Amino acid sequence: MQSMTRRHLVAATAGLAATALLPRIVLAQAPAPAPTGPFRRDPLPYPANALEPHIDAKTMEIHPERHHQAYVTNLNNIAKDNPQIAQKPMPEVLAKLSELPESIRTAVRNNMGGHANHTMFWQIMRPGGGHPEGDVAAAITRDLGGLQKLQDDFGAAGLRVFGSGWVFVTVAPDGKLALETRPNQDSPLMDGKRALFGNDVWEHAYYLQYQNRRADYLKAWWNVVNWSKIAERYAAAKAGTLGV
Repeated sequence: MQSMTRRHLVAATAGLAATALLPRIVLAQAPAPAPTGPFRRDPLPYPANALEPHIDAKTMEIHPERHHQAYVTNLNNIAKDNPQIAQKPMPEVLAKLSELPESIRTAVRNNMGGHANHTMFWQIMRPGGGHPEGDVAAAITRDLGGLQKLQDDFGAAGLRVFGSGWVFVTVAPDGKLALETRPNQDSPLMDGKRALFGNDVWEHAYYLQYQNRRADYLKAWWNVVNWSKIAERYAAAKAGTLGV
C-alpha cells in the first residue's frame, strides 16, 4: 500500500508540473503582441475580401497584419532607444537617413520605408476600381502618354524589378508625373519625392493567388486602383501637403 501511495504521489506531482507548464506552451505558440510605441498601422479601409477576385482575402489578411505590422513593430522597438526617429514626419526622416546613427540607419531605411510604402498602398486601392478623371487624368496624358501607355509601361517596369521592390508614379510639386522603380522597401521619399501611387511587387503581395505570374497580378491590379484617392493625393502634392 505504501508503494502505491508513493506511485500516486509521484504521478500527481508530475501532473501538476505538466499543468503548470501549459500556459507557457500556449503563450509561446501564440503571436506576440505588438509593442506599444509611436508608430502604428491603421486598419484597412475595406474588408479583407473586398478586392476579390483580383486580390484574394487571405493575402489581404496576411500582407497587412503580418508583413506591414512587422515593419511597425520593428520601428517601435528601434524607437525605444532612438526616440528621434518618431519626432519628425516620416518623409523628413527618410529624406535625411544619412543623419541617423549608422547603427540604426539600415533598419530605419527598411522598416520605415516599408511602413510608408504600405500605408500609401492600402489607401490607393478600393473595390470596383474606376478611371482617372480631372487634373490627374490630364497629367497622366501630358506626362505619361495616357492611361493605356501608363499601364503598359508600369507593368513592364514591374516585371523588370529583380526580386522584391515597388513600381511608383511620383509627383513633383508642380504636378509633373514620372514612373520609377525601387528595390526592397525603398521609397521615393528617400530622395525628397512623393509617390502619387505605387504597386508592391514583393511576392508576398500576390503569391497565394498568382504564384510566379507577376505579369497577371500587375494587370489585374488596375481593377482595384482607387482613382478618387489618387486625385486627392495629386491635389495634396501640388498644395505641398501630401505626406506618405
